[in-house]
Amino acid sequence: MARASRAVPTAVNARATELTAQIRYHRDRYYLDDEPEVSDAEFDELLRELTALAEKYPALAEIDSPLAEVGPPPSATFASVRHVVPMLSLDNAFDRAELLAWHVRIERVITDPVTFVGEPKLDGLALSLLYEDGRLVRAATRGDGETGEDVTANVATIAAIPAVLRGDSAPERLEVRGEVFMPLASFEELNRRQGDAGERLFANPRNAAAGSLRQKDPRVTASRDLAFDAYQLGVQDGGPKLRSHHETLAWLRDLGLPVNEHIEELATIDAVYGFCERIEASRHSFGYDIDGAVVKVDDLAQRNELGFTSRAPRWAIAFKFPPEEKTTRLLGIMVSIGRTGRATPFAQLEPVFVGGSTVGLATLHNQDEVARKDVRVGDTVIVRKAGDVIPEVVGPVLSKRKRGARKWKFPTHCPACAQPLVRPDGEADTRCVNVDCPAQRVQRIVFFAGRSAMDVEGLGEERVSQFVDAGLLADAADIYSLTVEQLVPLERIGERSAQLLIAAIDASRARPLAKLLVGLGIRHVGPSAAIALARELGDLDSIASATVEELSVVPGVGGVIAESVGAFFANERNRALVEKLRAAGVNFRGPEKIVAPVDGPSLDGLTFVLTGTLPTMTREDAQAQIEARGGKVTGSVSKKTSYVIVGDSPGSKLAKAEQLGVTLVDEEALRRLLEQGPA
Repeated sequence: MARASRAVPTAVNARATELTAQIRYHRDRYYLDDEPEVSDAEFDELLRELTALAEKYPALAEIDSPLAEVGPPPSATFASVRHVVPMLSLDNAFDRAELLAWHVRIERVITDPVTFVGEPKLDGLALSLLYEDGRLVRAATRGDGETGEDVTANVATIAAIPAVLRGDSAPERLEVRGEVFMPLASFEELNRRQGDAGERLFANPRNAAAGSLRQKDPRVTASRDLAFDAYQLGVQDGGPKLRSHHETLAWLRDLGLPVNEHIEELATIDAVYGFCERIEASRHSFGYDIDGAVVKVDDLAQRNELGFTSRAPRWAIAFKFPPEEKTTRLLGIMVSIGRTGRATPFAQLEPVFVGGSTVGLATLHNQDEVARKDVRVGDTVIVRKAGDVIPEVVGPVLSKRKRGARKWKFPTHCPACAQPLVRPDGEADTRCVNVDCPAQRVQRIVFFAGRSAMDVEGLGEERVSQFVDAGLLADAADIYSLTVEQLVPLERIGERSAQLLIAAIDASRARPLAKLLVGLGIRHVGPSAAIALARELGDLDSIASATVEELSVVPGVGGVIAESVGAFFANERNRALVEKLRAAGVNFRGPEKIVAPVDGPSLDGLTFVLTGTLPTMTREDAQAQIEARGGKVTGSVSKKTSYVIVGDSPGSKLAKAEQLGVTLVDEEALRRLLEQGPA
């Protein structure tokens, strides 16, 4: 950068040099180390600033600049692979105006009508798959666009990627581009395992996917549950004559390659923007991370006419969504007390707009996580937020830490009741063991009224704290004693809002028994275990009086949950709470147990997985009927799965079932299985 033309002002040249160094540093941290220090949005801002300078001072673009680079050179850890056709990056649009400007540039070249294809922009790692005569012979990362890393051995362990293409139309040579990513459920499970083993946690699913793919030992990759979606052709020697992108994707799907289910054909640029808005609105329902939408010209001949720049095709653009990660300043570290007494450290932040909302607080999980991340008051920290997930501090930006920043020490006493905090041997959590702690009381009631439990709309933490302070609530059962007359005199509560809240509380009396079991806050009892207990034992009294041995044989319960349930109902305070709930008229009865006729069909030895919404049966009903006939229902698809029951809006389980060749059935076929047994 220092050799730029004299026409470039000294201050501009200095800033361009600084931006170049920052961009290359952060790019290497992202692509090579899988440990980014800044968010994608902040990296994009650095690129945009340097781009603006280069547009104003063209001499800057003529010299050594990262603007023409797709990515860093490949790591020396893997053998290098020269791509048959370069794997380029994409230009970005951040709003409707920039999307329209891209469309105007297309219309300057293409005079015929242009149609488009819209795709979710998966937040993963770009991958090239080379097939020869239908067999996978090489897999490579994008690298710098010209040269990538040979990760064939690792990719061979990914179930979603076929080793042999399906059907008779596989060409002599086919290079497929796509994205390797990690589903959110797999990411959470991986971090749980990492935490249990005392190993570092991954900051986000993208880093986890990249780190998992770039392992020296393929067995590690095989254990990480990676997924893949194909989105582009690189090379095609033989096979059908394809005229459009949507035809290409349909053909790839026919060959057995997974293709994203949310891809749409779009007739106009207005339809394109509408697609981007829809994808953004539903981005957190997919089960995997996306950070935008990709829009491509559909007609392949028009693509050839539009061509490429040095780093990106002119016929495609990435519409980037508001960032899910940003950096901000850590103002303080405090500790909150939950319903079980768990003491959770959280960060007080300089407010920052991230993930569609302004964030001022973020979780730090527990004492060990604060120590591991070594965040200190005054640090610049990376904050992550995804959908309704509580924002979390990913870690500090060490290059910006000020001298003299002190390590934070976990408090020794509860901030709510001043009683000593205790960390039991072998546990990661520190707890307040005072059951009368006011903070615990509030959180227990909030949990009882939450959506996954009794679902009392309008009874959130602020309201509960207000009612506890006013002496109206001592435990969860007290909510059923509240009256409109008690609530109206309180601040910020009018007669109408009081009536609506009392009506919502009254409606919660009839919630299913499983909801009540969740609301009681019994340790380890989540929705699945609660449903199993309610269905098998029939009513709360039977559950409360059952022995640990009787509880442990309930399918889906087991010893740990059984002991926890037994201990809960052995506690005198908990039994008193149950009696108050009984007096309040709360439903204690579970669903009627389904018993298969003696001479009815048996599903013994068969394993089922449910995905999507069935037309007339609830998932609980379907599971109950399968299990009543000896079948087993699990949450994930594997080679051992006998049937996948598919309803409306199925998730990623459908794609995995198709990949593994598992039999798919709808509700009608399920009913035949229940009535007649397997053919």
